[in-house]
Amino acid sequence: MPLPDYFLQELKARCDITDIVSSYVNLKRRGKNMVGLCPFHNEKTGSFNIYPDNGSFYCFGCGTGGDVITFIMKIENLDYMEAVRFLAQRAGLDIPENTVDDSMSKLRARVREINRETARFYHNYMMSPEGKKGLDYFLGRGMSPKLIRHFGLGYSPESRYALVNHLRSLKYRDDEMIQANVAFKSRSGYTVDRFIGRAMFPIIDLTGNVVAFGGRALGDEKPKYINTSDTPVYKKSNGLFAMNFAKNAGGEQLILAEGYMDVISLHGAGFTNTIASLGTALTTEQARIIAKYCKEVVICYDSDEAGQKAAQRAIPILRDTGLLVKVMSVPGNKDPDEFIRSGGKDGPAKFKALIDACGNDVEYRLAKLKQGYNIITDEGRVRYLTSACDVLASVDNDIEREVYAGKLSQELNVDKSAIMAQVRKVFAKNRRNQRQKQQREQNREMSAIGDKVNPEKSRNLRIANAEEGVIAYLFQNPDAAGAISSRLPAEKFYTAFNRRVYEFILGKTKAGESVSMTDFSGSFSEAELSSVARILAFRNNAAISRSDADQYIGIILSESGFSDADRIKSADSGQLQEYLNMLKNRKK
Repeated sequence: MPLPDYFLQELKARCDITDIVSSYVNLKRRGKNMVGLCPFHNEKTGSFNIYPDNGSFYCFGCGTGGDVITFIMKIENLDYMEAVRFLAQRAGLDIPENTVDDSMSKLRARVREINRETARFYHNYMMSPEGKKGLDYFLGRGMSPKLIRHFGLGYSPESRYALVNHLRSLKYRDDEMIQANVAFKSRSGYTVDRFIGRAMFPIIDLTGNVVAFGGRALGDEKPKYINTSDTPVYKKSNGLFAMNFAKNAGGEQLILAEGYMDVISLHGAGFTNTIASLGTALTTEQARIIAKYCKEVVICYDSDEAGQKAAQRAIPILRDTGLLVKVMSVPGNKDPDEFIRSGGKDGPAKFKALIDACGNDVEYRLAKLKQGYNIITDEGRVRYLTSACDVLASVDNDIEREVYAGKLSQELNVDKSAIMAQVRKVFAKNRRNQRQKQQREQNREMSAIGDKVNPEKSRNLRIANAEEGVIAYLFQNPDAAGAISSRLPAEKFYTAFNRRVYEFILGKTKAGESVSMTDFSGSFSEAELSSVARILAFRNNAAISRSDADQYIGIILSESGFSDADRIKSADSGQLQEYLNMLKNRKK
């Protein structure tokens, strides 16, 4: 059952969308609205907009939109009811639980229980005589029993049914195990263990729940690592290994390593502020979480080519969250785990010295560039300077650009003003390209190409846009709902989705009440809420007059009956004649 209207209205009143979003995104005022960098995709020019008047947000870059509940669902990876509880707790409200369908919340709770029992099973198995192979692996990598317990490490049996049978004995169903991704359905139809004969790394979220696993092969099996796929409680793009420990390490610096073993080794050496992304390149969501717990990140990836490329990709993502970024190069082409162990008792001190000596990301990128050019020659100096200007143009801070332009000027004996002129030229070009890209995305949105929420829109943009104009007008003028509905019955809408939105608004505004995005959240999906937010965002800059609304109504009434070939084919002769007369009158 949906939540009662009185509760949603109170939640809406107490959870101002600007206040909520500003705790995650740096917002700047633009007129009556707020703008910032989108937390859901990587961008340099702010296209993420907050509209306080109707309680919505919309990103013109990635098309994500909705209300304050949708925002919390996406940013915290929660389902609808969990997001409502999150906001209600913040606002000091009690949820009328007897009206709630909490089936998804119950499933998520069961998945968390399964993950917890699975982690215990793997750890206990490894500590038994049968799991000695796994224990020997971790001990051989220099891990102490205390460190093994601290991270809850384990070993998965080589049997295909060991975990499944154990969980069945605890009354968990096969479909729940599959939802948790600790098991899967084989081709023969049996439910079997997902992880077989692997060193197991539990992944724990910020609240202490086991949400996923990484499994490492101990032999030559491929793939080397198997990781949990997205589940009701886990999203890879949000996950950070050991962040549950690192967030409590104190200080304002985090070390970003590449793999599980590096993180565990560094924690064992005293660097408890170390984390790693999980089986994927660093994402915007992960960078946003990191930025909540520190001001500076030291990227400590492997020294091989793949690790250095990953560092180059991570730098702008981290920078865009406002973090200070440093990049550490481990000498001897070693990964951090190898470096610490090879140093013996002095390993931690040597690693700390590397951290203290590492430069920031701009210095790192310039040093990497310099290695690729022969700056003794004029041609090499020109090519290096041209590439270096591209790097400086990616830096938003004017003072920082000036400082590094000065260093380049002294290093290569080139006038600083010439360097800065090139940097400004590239910077302007980059901004222009970003604006053009954003405009192309907006044009694509307006053309309705690939619109899955409202697939009928692309067949008649004129009518669909008129319908959206009416919807936006009612948001701005809820007191006009009676007059509009008397002229425009819902059945006259051409597109089913817009008709549903229109009917929903009329239902809410019959008593003359205002309508906001939060009113939609319990009845519309995330994708549908994004579409409603888009309708409002694209018409936010200019108020829609009653004259505009009348024109939109006229378009809908005159054209919607004959907007595609199927409707024309099914029309009778009288309807066709009426349509032809309308077309003649329009030409006159």
